[in-house]
Amino acid sequence: MKKSVALFLTLSLTLAFSGSVLAEEDTEATTEAVTEAVTEAASEETTEGTSEAAKSAEEKSEGVMTYAEYMDAELDTEVVIETYVQAKQSWWTDSETGKEQATFYTQDRDGAYFVYNLECSEEDYEKMVPGTKIKVTGYKAEWSGEVEIMDGTFEFVEGGDEYIAPAVDVTELLGTDELLDYQNQHVEFKGLTVEAQQDAEGNEVAFLYNYDGSGTDGDDLYFNVSLNGETYTFTVESYLCDNTTDVYNAVEELQVGDVIDAEGFLYWYEGVNPHITSVTVAE
Repeated sequence: MKKSVALFLTLSLTLAFSGSVLAEEDTEATTEAVTEAVTEAASEETTEGTSEAAKSAEEKSEGVMTYAEYMDAELDTEVVIETYVQAKQSWWTDSETGKEQATFYTQDRDGAYFVYNLECSEEDYEKMVPGTKIKVTGYKAEWSGEVEIMDGTFEFVEGGDEYIAPAVDVTELLGTDELLDYQNQHVEFKGLTVEAQQDAEGNEVAFLYNYDGSGTDGDDLYFNVSLNGETYTFTVESYLCDNTTDVYNAVEELQVGDVIDAEGFLYWYEGVNPHITSVTVAE
């Protein structure tokens, strides 16, 4: 309704203005101005319609929680969510129980869910490409600050749409309580400085294999970055991005003092500990 009134006023004012003040102006110029106003208003209406459609597409099935309801749920209670696979961390068979299980980074348009130890066959794991919509039933848990869904089961949402979450820039939220609102989401950081760490021999290095430097090529990579005088630890999780990936090799090439942009999933371990999937050194 507001868009229609705005369009009517735009047309009325344009025509009145052209008749009383610009009577001698070129008619073609006036027509062009009116056309531009109509196009702009129509574009705004289309954008609004698209936004409403996106919201509608995120409506949950009966018995499925919204992201807000999931966040409000008590720890150790059963939760049921619909979400979209963003990345696969790992698949394995438990040696004691024989249970096939996997871990995923998932997200919808409202928030993200780290799904840990989900019952999943190897065949289904291969089908879990980014964007795949799934329904998960499991238990909400917390481990060292990381809120996750564990010991769950899932089903593919037949006929479900696909969704790949864009990276949200949370650089300015580092060091604030607000950053926690983006836990597990696909995020990016810009303009971070690589800080020195000490390896087992006491040498200053840009990264470590394992958090304490006890690992070797192929293990997790840990590197420190700073912003506004504060230092944070980022990780390349080897199950997610192994030593054949671009990001793993990029971190191995980092030098102390490099300024970088980074992208990944906002994992939490005793504080913010992003699992990084991309690193670019600023030129």
